[in-house]
Amino acid sequence: MPRFFVESTPAADSIMLTGDDAHHITHVLRMKAGEGLVICDGLGTDYQCTLTEAEGKQVHCRIDARTPSCGEPKTEVTLFMALPKGDKMDFIVQKAVELGASYIVPYAASRCVSRPDGKSLMRKLDRWRKIAKEAAQQCGRGRVPEVRECVSFVEAVQQAAQTEMPLFFYEMERETSVRTALRAHSFANAALMIGPEGGFAEEEARMAQENGLTPVSLGPRILRCETAPLAALTAVLYESGDL
Repeated sequence: MPRFFVESTPAADSIMLTGDDAHHITHVLRMKAGEGLVICDGLGTDYQCTLTEAEGKQVHCRIDARTPSCGEPKTEVTLFMALPKGDKMDFIVQKAVELGASYIVPYAASRCVSRPDGKSLMRKLDRWRKIAKEAAQQCGRGRVPEVRECVSFVEAVQQAAQTEMPLFFYEMERETSVRTALRAHSFANAALMIGPEGGFAEEEARMAQENGLTPVSLGPRILRCETAPLAALTAVLYESGDL
């Protein structure tokens, strides 16, 4: 059933959709009065609705039932992703949202090839946020994961260190596997720090460890920068019982 998000909790027994959502319903899905759809308030409640009227750029829906959203993981995971080349981040954002990431934070590492200027980065952020919303609608999330503004490596480390399970996925780590780290203690939130195509610089690895991040390995194979975050997310959410 088609799914859409609204920015506030409906106060009455009806919901009106406008803008891109209304256009998608009327011109892409070509829905008619009497058809059903799900509208989510982004706060954990799904509204089972029936389309009652579509006029111009507005779509009116009747609320038939309210139910808790079941698509949100219990564990809050923030993905810190070094800026990759080309359009790889589009794929990473889409799949991270599908898997259950709560937040996605792009950051600039010393070996990042991609270094967009301010205007280019804002355009990319707008596109990533749109991709996140579309992915959340498609996979049944109860909220749209936030794609935050790009930060420096130092800022990313500092933010990641505030979580209960801050993991630094380092290709040179040989002793601690992600499984070992995840089973060390229980956690309600986690941070996953993934490097760029060229990997982390040694000084970055030292800084991360000095700030409390745990260096971990994803195994003996070197994963591409678009594969590593998805493998890491899957491991964390599986271990926490969210997959």
